[in-house]
Amino acid sequence: MQRWIFVFVAGFLAVLCFHQAALGLLSSAGIVPFSPYSLQPTAPLGIPSVISASFWGGLWALVMVAVLDWIGHSLIWLKAALFGGIALTLVALIVVFPLKGYGFDVAQLPGRFIIGFILNAFWGLGTIVFIRVLPH
Repeated sequence: MQRWIFVFVAGFLAVLCFHQAALGLLSSAGIVPFSPYSLQPTAPLGIPSVISASFWGGLWALVMVAVLDWIGHSLIWLKAALFGGIALTLVALIVVFPLKGYGFDVAQLPGRFIIGFILNAFWGLGTIVFIRVLPH
């Protein structure tokens, strides 16, 4: 049980320190039209967006570590980046965006996938960094 709490914390912190930092770089470069660390309330609970994203990052870390335990830890950095970049991005594009009313515009799909891949691959790498460096 303690291991899974630790993994959740690693994923939560990875959103704050890696995903949002990458978003800040993309925002500064004018690639995305929104800023990191958004305090905009999310529906239906009104939780700040960055905290909601961090919570989901913690939950996804549990899934990622379970998958890594199953498929093996060799090349863990690559697997974590690919898991975040592909799995999280596909779920965002196919499930989350339509639920939030962003729609599914095929013309925007390649750009959204690339941006999502970058952000979520950083999250995957960040989760592994925190798992490796935090005391447990």
